[in-house]
Amino acid sequence: MKIRAGDSVVVITGKDKGKTGQVLRVLHTKNRLVVTDINIRTRHMKAGPNRPGEIVKYEASLDASNVMLVDPKTKKRSRIGFKLEKGKKTRIFKQSGDEIKKTTIAKKKGSDAKVMEAAEKKSEKGAKTSAPSETSATSQKSPFWKKMGFGSEEMSAAGAEMDSVSHMKEDHSVPDQQERSSSRGSQRGT
Repeated sequence: MKIRAGDSVVVITGKDKGKTGQVLRVLHTKNRLVVTDINIRTRHMKAGPNRPGEIVKYEASLDASNVMLVDPKTKKRSRIGFKLEKGKKTRIFKQSGDEIKKTTIAKKKGSDAKVMEAAEKKSEKGAKTSAPSETSATSQKSPFWKKMGFGSEEMSAAGAEMDSVSHMKEDHSVPDQQERSSSRGSQRGT
C-alpha cells in the first residue's frame, strides 16, 4: 500500500467527500485506513458493574481507494509514484514531483484525547501490577476477605469472640470399640 500512517489525505468519495484528515492507522491485510475525524461512528456502550454506560464516537476504517494524498505545496490531491534515489526507494507526488516527507501522527484533541490518555494509563498500571513483587506474594497468602476488605473489622471481632468461647475445645472423640461391643453380645447373631 502506498499510503502510510501520518500522511495527510482527502476523501474522494462517500459521505465525507472533500474532507481532509491525517491517517492514524493502516490495515494492510484489509487494504483499509483509519483517518482522523472521517467516517465517524457512534457506539452505545452498556453499563457494567465497574463502569457507567456511555456513548462513544470513533473513526471507522475506510477503503484505501476512497482517499488520495494531499500535496502540501499545491494543496490539491495527487497520485503517488516511486523514485529510486541512491539505491533507496522514495515516494513522490506525481503532479509536482516532490518527495513525500515522513510525518508523525498528531495527538488527538478534546475528549477523545482524555479517553486515549486514560486507556494508556490503565495499560501502564496493568503492566506494573503484572510484575511480581514481594507485596503481591504476601497478599496472596492472606484470606480473600482481607484482600477485598469485606467485613475485615467484623471478621476480626468475630474471631476474638470465637476464641473465647470455642466449641473446638470440646471432646469429640469416638467411644472405644470395646465398650460398644461389650454391651451387645460377643457372639455373632445373638
